[in-house]
Amino acid sequence: MNYWLVKSEPDTYGWHHFLEQGRAIWDGVRNYQARNNLKAMQTGDQVLFYHSVTNPAVVGLARVIRESYQDPTVPADPRWVVVELEPVMAFEQPVSLSQIKAEPMLANMALIRQSRLSVMPVKPDEFELLLKMGQKSSEVF
Repeated sequence: MNYWLVKSEPDTYGWHHFLEQGRAIWDGVRNYQARNNLKAMQTGDQVLFYHSVTNPAVVGLARVIRESYQDPTVPADPRWVVVELEPVMAFEQPVSLSQIKAEPMLANMALIRQSRLSVMPVKPDEFELLLKMGQKSSEVF
């Protein structure tokens, strides 16, 4: 299994839109590296859903339910593909970009190194840490 992160502006297509639809065609990707990442996704891969621009944070977890195929928004251009995703769970607590940047174990994460990339791989240890950070802590500090 592989792990990924996809970015979307919450006002354009946020987690709440995704939940309402129950699944999404992840389209509109027009960067070759991000496109190659879409092509590498496999059914069952886990995907972190990241709100960009406004209050940037990882807000939920999704799953790949259909592997890459021709982007239907540009049927005459075979360079671009889409995948289909379904929501798995919302994070109890969004993991903000500032929290991610402050965590030494995430310093080499693609989100930090290639901040403009919209679809990126996530290493297993990064994925597990982000899932943990997204759960509310019952500890009192």
